[in-house]
Amino acid sequence: MTTAVHPGGSTAGSSRRGPLTHLLLAPVSGRTWRAYAFVATGVFVAPLAFAFAVAMVSAGAGLLVTFLGVPVLAAGLAGCRAIGRLERGRARALLELRVDEPEPVSVLQRGPGVMARVGALLRSGVSWRSLLYALLHFPWAVFSFCTTAVFWAYGWGAFLYPAWHWVFPVFTDQPGLQMWGDGEGHGWWLRAPADLALASVAGLVLVLLTPWLVRALTFVDRGMVVGLLGPSRLTSRVRELESDRGVVVDTAAADLRRIERDLHDGAQARLISLAMELGLAKEKLLEDPETAARMVDDAHGEVKLALAELRDLARGIHPVLLTDRGLGPALTALAGRCTAPVTVSADLSERPAPAIEGIAYFTVSELLQNISKHSGARKAEVEVWRGGG
Repeated sequence: MTTAVHPGGSTAGSSRRGPLTHLLLAPVSGRTWRAYAFVATGVFVAPLAFAFAVAMVSAGAGLLVTFLGVPVLAAGLAGCRAIGRLERGRARALLELRVDEPEPVSVLQRGPGVMARVGALLRSGVSWRSLLYALLHFPWAVFSFCTTAVFWAYGWGAFLYPAWHWVFPVFTDQPGLQMWGDGEGHGWWLRAPADLALASVAGLVLVLLTPWLVRALTFVDRGMVVGLLGPSRLTSRVRELESDRGVVVDTAAADLRRIERDLHDGAQARLISLAMELGLAKEKLLEDPETAARMVDDAHGEVKLALAELRDLARGIHPVLLTDRGLGPALTALAGRCTAPVTVSADLSERPAPAIEGIAYFTVSELLQNISKHSGARKAEVEVWRGGG
């Protein structure tokens, strides 16, 4: 995992719409207007962020010859981190883009005090990436806003031109909107019915395409937010490993508790009973050999049952069939012990890693146990395949 990104999902109804329906509804969809809002607010936020970043970096660089330069530069970086937090919130609200918080400055501190925090800000890669975002996003935000405004205005203006073309002959000396002219009376004005229809059709095309253009523009914003304002690759990987470690530790602890419970309730109880049985047989060996022999036979049966339980317990720790023949046969054998009929379908071109096989086996085992104990199901299906990821 490179960074934790959680884009907002579409509804089930929208996923069933065809391409033509998506095209026709794009100008009025909520996603389009949220993208418009992101572009429109960006043209106000980006210049302020750019001006702050340039001013603080310039002041800090100019004051480096004094003791004030480094604190001013650190304050600028802290402000850029706050801007990054604002931009992540704006992307989350308007683009439905959820990016995890980057690593905090506190983890980089080497000691208490203001200078320690100043040094941590200067060493933090997040701080410099936030500064880079403030510098790069400004020209892109201006370009996105201008492009969106031009396409939106021209599209709707041309689409509605038949409704307002009368303005030209009434308030100007032109018969219509002039498309071209040579200054000598020769030109083309949109005034004929065919011209009005052509302008309206061209405007409709722009109206339908502008939402997709704006969404394409915001994909660049998404990339900048994820790449510059999200956690670093190393931090994301560390978080993923910490999460996986917690799952592994919890699973191992649960397995140990299960083994302890099975030993206590099963094999241990039988061995205690066996020891008592043999003790009684020893006492009766001289005075009542027949009873002692019968008790030894019973103890022999208990030994067999205890061994069977230990084998089942060992099989539960790591089944021999899983090691020898793989996941498919092991799941088939596991399904045979379920109270409900279970159909197993395994499509594996090659065996997964032993750890993956073990996780899959015990997951299915737990599910089948729940089916047997709680569900009352009349049948179950287990499907196993290897995806392309």
